[in-house]
Amino acid sequence: MAEYLVKLADERGHIQEKTETGHSESEVRDRYSQAGYLVYSIKPRGAVGGLSLPFRRKVKPQQFLIFNQQFLTLIRAGLPIVQAVELLMRRQRNEYFQKLLEDVRDRLKGGSLLSEAFEAQQAFPKIYTTTLLAGEKSGNLEEVIGRYISFQRLMLGFRKKLIASLIYPSILVVGVIVLFSMLVTWVVPRFAALFRDLGSDLPTITKFVLAFGDNAQTWAPMILIGVVVIGFVFIRWKNTENGALQFDRFKLSLPIFGQIWLKSQVATFSRMLSTLLSGGLPLVPALETSAASLGSKTLARGIREAGKSVREGRSLAKSLEATASFPDLSVEMIEVGESTGALSQMLVSVAEFYEEDVQNALSAAMTLIEPVILIIMGFVVGFILVALYLPIFSIGMSAGH
Repeated sequence: MAEYLVKLADERGHIQEKTETGHSESEVRDRYSQAGYLVYSIKPRGAVGGLSLPFRRKVKPQQFLIFNQQFLTLIRAGLPIVQAVELLMRRQRNEYFQKLLEDVRDRLKGGSLLSEAFEAQQAFPKIYTTTLLAGEKSGNLEEVIGRYISFQRLMLGFRKKLIASLIYPSILVVGVIVLFSMLVTWVVPRFAALFRDLGSDLPTITKFVLAFGDNAQTWAPMILIGVVVIGFVFIRWKNTENGALQFDRFKLSLPIFGQIWLKSQVATFSRMLSTLLSGGLPLVPALETSAASLGSKTLARGIREAGKSVREGRSLAKSLEATASFPDLSVEMIEVGESTGALSQMLVSVAEFYEEDVQNALSAAMTLIEPVILIIMGFVVGFILVALYLPIFSIGMSAGH
């Protein structure tokens, strides 16, 4: 018999972890399920699960969406789950995803549940494995996979709109950086050589630009190394619990974009929670899963605190309001949904409202930012050109006299 680490919740929603012995993961799961527990995950003690890779990657959302669409079609057609996974595994061109599905198939053949097999890979969204678990417990696996597909389509569409809104400003910023770099490293040195040959006294503005160009060329390698080191240290710091929380607070404090980030995360949370509740998951575990899947650490912490309050008997709206992390309007809408018994439907309305609000706010922000970038670009280029050509004009006027 092997030892397994079991993560579960009791009838009151208390999350706990236990070590249990058993012949297989499915046997341990059945044991706790029959005792009335909601089992989140079962992992062999001391094992990481899944593939022995040096690091974990995530499957691309678009690729995962296509897989789920095909998977749902196959099981609706009557194919056994193991056969459906094996068929899609063979058709998969992405080698990494294919190996993940191969491990899922092997675990299914060994008696693991579908949710168990996917969770062991540690490469799939938490909301997906929790949704599968809810479907397995309720016997509505096809229905919950269908809901997850709808959720994934909407989130991908929302993300594509956000990215499309940022493409043009990003191109402008890159253009400014490239143009400035060319002027400083290529144009300015040639003018500096010309002015040295002329031997005339240069205006202050020209001396400043030439000195900046010389220093930029001299220190460019050190600056590049410094940027790489700072970037590496920043990424390591941002991946820590405290660093991620502080960076998220910084993002939320930004003017205009802080509110856009907050509203986009509220929309994501609302859709995830609605999908989980519609799939039959209890409110507290659904809150835990939603918090674990959010990009905003500040909101995730608030949701976990709200989950503790809900477990103690408070309403979801009051619990969220007490965290002071959520917009007042979202809390009011959730309160109406709770009072009418239509929380899942109201959460969809909250998501739709904030998604539209984010789109409008982002479009307005980009409308203001684009001309500002162009003005900055024009000012920088104009300043450098005036500094470089001013001595030439002065020499020409002197020669004319």
